[in-house]
Amino acid sequence: MFKPLAGMRVLDFSRVLAGPLCAQYLGDLGADVIKVETVGDGDESRTWPPFHNGMATAYITANRNKKSMAVNLKHPDAAEIVARLVRDCDIVVESAATGVSQRLGVDYDTLSAINDKLIYCTISGFGRTGPMKDARGYDMILQAYSGMMSVTGDATSGAIRIPFSPIDQATGYHAVIGVLSAVIERGRSGKGRFMEVSLYETAASFLGFMVQAYLETGTLPQRSGSGHAGIAPYQAFDCADKPVLVGVANDKLWRLFCAEFGRPELARDPRFLRNRDRVLNRTEVVAIVQELVGALPSAEVLQKLLANGIPCAPINTFQDLLKDPQATHRAMIQTITGEGFDGMKAVAMPILFGGAERSIGTAPPRLGAHTAEIMARLGYDAATIERMQADCAIGCLDAAAAAVS
Repeated sequence: MFKPLAGMRVLDFSRVLAGPLCAQYLGDLGADVIKVETVGDGDESRTWPPFHNGMATAYITANRNKKSMAVNLKHPDAAEIVARLVRDCDIVVESAATGVSQRLGVDYDTLSAINDKLIYCTISGFGRTGPMKDARGYDMILQAYSGMMSVTGDATSGAIRIPFSPIDQATGYHAVIGVLSAVIERGRSGKGRFMEVSLYETAASFLGFMVQAYLETGTLPQRSGSGHAGIAPYQAFDCADKPVLVGVANDKLWRLFCAEFGRPELARDPRFLRNRDRVLNRTEVVAIVQELVGALPSAEVLQKLLANGIPCAPINTFQDLLKDPQATHRAMIQTITGEGFDGMKAVAMPILFGGAERSIGTAPPRLGAHTAEIMARLGYDAATIERMQADCAIGCLDAAAAAVS
């Protein structure tokens, strides 16, 4: 296994998805990640159905390769616990609402005073400054606020939420990029760094070429379903049995498509000669392509397209993805090992390093599973740990709690 971050320690104060995903990837890369959670409740994603042996699959998705420590950050004993954690920590990830980290004493100013080499990544909905700094940000909210939902769906559907939380996930990726950049800088300067990412800025960056086109033309983009505003034909088409995605992305591919489907004259038609012509005459192009593929079974259409190097795909289900030979060959789907997981499958980290086997690593932890272990490493004796647990300053997993955490 390739572990370039081995020896680095991460404190993950974040919750839900963007921050936990960032910390998970750091753990995948070999860092020792301690997830600091609320005593009793833990990360709220632990409560989202469905569940596998009592653990939410949403939590499982973003919390492998971590240890869980339950700490009541509002308790008087918490400040010393956090101080001891931070002294030998490299990276902190947090995603509380603006101002909360200061009230809890886990903000950058407080922690960097303890460890000036600390890399501190804060994740928020709209950024920590500006008129929206106090607004709560969730993926769905930012899909709407950013304008993303103004272009999803089609002319008849209205706005549609992209269901797999792409803004949350990409914000986590941006956080990883920022953290690793700060690690490189620290290697040169010896100094830590404060950095922030937000769902708002991630959403804006996602809109990329669409915003750039609007800045150029002043024309608001319209909903185009599975299609592409700047390429045609480039969308889903209905075959005799089920739809396929056809990606005629340039003029050469258009000529190949027309020849393969017995209409070479279409490639010479001035209305369809170049991509810009086909975009201007999109309605006619789409109708012609639909007529050519509509009477054929999807397997035959895909075979014709693939034989000519024309990008295409069946519109698969998750079941199709998990059974796909490419997924098997790339070892994308791994087995989680650990008590209570019973050979559960999960998607592995999507980076494959040369010379290293892909592995999913350690299972996501039960709430407070490592509290006692970490407290002992920090120098607390058994009597103090027991007292703090009785006082609800910390939470340690026991056999009874394991069944429901």
